Amino acid sequence: MKLSVKSDYAARAVLSLARHYPERAALRMDDVADEQGVPPKYLPQILIELKARGIVRSVRGKEGGYLLARPPAEITLSDVLRAVQGPLFDTPALSDSRCPPELRRAWQKLQRSLEEAAEAITFQQMIEEGVAKEKMYYI
Repeated sequence: MKLSVKSDYAARAVLSLARHYPERAALRMDDVADEQGVPPKYLPQILIELKARGIVRSVRGKEGGYLLARPPAEITLSDVLRAVQGPLFDTPALSDSRCPPELRRAWQKLQRSLEEAAEAITFQQMIEEGVAKEKMYYI
């Protein structure tokens, strides 16, 4: 499985918004791009897709920008990846009647494993891991 640059940028954008979630202030797209090292030209389409899936929401006006639509603990890496790339793991063999059953079962097992792993990672966990690591450097 190979993830696209778009998937990486989407995850970075959500992580940035998750870090600012307690402030309840919308972040401008340029601020997200700067904070995460993402080229600004990629963000509009990514944020539109994330908004359509209920992961982010937009705020209009002078203080406008983007916020998470729900708490970081309720957003998984799987949510973000599916929003911008579709299924996490897909192979034509899953629906190919000529695929040997034992191989199809192996593909299904891999598919389930990837989905379970991505579902188990929340953006809140990522933030907490980052904070814990920062604290270790100051000891």
